[in-house]
Order: sequence, then structure tokens, then C-alpha cells
Amino acid sequence: MDDIKIENEEGADNKERKLKKLKEQLKKYKKEKEEYLDGWQRTKADFINARKDEEKRQEKLIKLSNQFLLTDILPVLDSFELAFKDTGKNKGFYLIKSQLESVLKKYGLEAIKAEGEKFDTRLHESVAEVESDKESGTIVEEMQKGYLLHGDVLRAARVKIAK
Repeated sequence: MDDIKIENEEGADNKERKLKKLKEQLKKYKKEKEEYLDGWQRTKADFINARKDEEKRQEKLIKLSNQFLLTDILPVLDSFELAFKDTGKNKGFYLIKSQLESVLKKYGLEAIKAEGEKFDTRLHESVAEVESDKESGTIVEEMQKGYLLHGDVLRAARVKIAK
């Protein structure tokens, strides 16, 4: 009977050691799981941030491309203005010009108001000062239209201002 009691005690010791070893392994695996989860979450956040950065770069590239294209189209718009001065309001020219303006407006282009406005160095470029009965610094004549693209100056308006 003493032999049975010793075996039971040894079996109990063995079970406790196994249980202790299993608990240590469980702790180790939980720690590894947390490390893997943290790494995965950081990688996911990095990926999301990289995607957002790429979208911003794409938007910037599109805006820059539009800016170059619209800068090249502005002389065509200027030519229409000259054609109206020379030939009057020809309906065909007027229709083409208004269609072109509406397309450009769709892409964020808008004309800068000049004549009769107060001179603003951010929006206007002074090419001359002339004697006038208007208040000094008021724009008397617009020599070349200026344009904004999405609120930023694409081309400043060239103007004559009152002395």
C-alpha cells in the first residue's frame, strides 16, 4: 500500500509539472499571438496610409496636368477675345467661345474680375499707370484676362491702373 501511495504522489507531481509546463507554453503562445497581432495591425495601418498618400499624389498629378493643359488653352481664349473686338459679336464665334468657357469652368477655371476693381498684386499685373478721373489704384483697362484655377492664380490679369 505504501507503494501505491508513492505512485499517486509521483503521478500528482508529474501532473502538476505537466500542468505548469502547459501554462508556461500557453503564456508564451499568447505573447507570440499578441506580437503577431500588433505587427499585423501596424502593417495594415501602414498600408492604409500608403494608399491615402498615393491617392493624394494622383490628385496632385491630375491637377498639375490640368494646369499645364489649361495654360496652353488660354491663348485660344485670348484669340477669341481679339476676334470679337475685330468682328463684333459673330454668333458662331460667340457660341464656340461660350462652349469652351463652360468646359474650362467645369475643370475649375474662372476669370479674374479686373476692370473697375481695386488693384490687387495677387491677382493683377500692372502694365501701365494712366491719368484717370477714377480713384488711384483702380483698374481702368484690362489688357489681358487673368484666370484662377481652383482658387489659385493660373495667370494674373494684365491691367492699366489709375494714377
